Amino acid sequence: MELNELYSDIVTEYAADKSHWHPLAGADVHMRGVNPSCGDELNLELDIEDGRIRQAGLTGGGCAISEASASIMADMVEGKTLEEAKTLAGLFLAMVRKEITDVGQLETLEDAQVFENISNMPARTKCAVLAWHTLDEALKKWEAEQL
Repeated sequence: MELNELYSDIVTEYAADKSHWHPLAGADVHMRGVNPSCGDELNLELDIEDGRIRQAGLTGGGCAISEASASIMADMVEGKTLEEAKTLAGLFLAMVRKEITDVGQLETLEDAQVFENISNMPARTKCAVLAWHTLDEALKKWEAEQL
């Protein structure tokens, strides 16, 4: 995969989309994610109500791949139950690791499928998974705090 192929229209569009890039007043959970290999940094805030992610807010910054992946993730999880969001994060991470390749299963990821072959570029893989790992950790933190 060539780098210019990766910067497809979808990646470029989502990297430029800043609709989720703002702090959330009164967020229920905050989680920071860092990619030390390139300096990408992400702060994820979630507003959770009745077991659903009402709103996702992002701050920080990084490369176009990191920011596009984060914007796609935020779009996808808003309105989802916590279980649905965990499932999406697990599916995305399994897709990147090539553990799930079934097109039918991957359709659930919608635009996030653009990162299906990111593992062919190992230096960029951490950029694409940062938001999804951060989401996974945020959901674990939320669940632990509810006990």
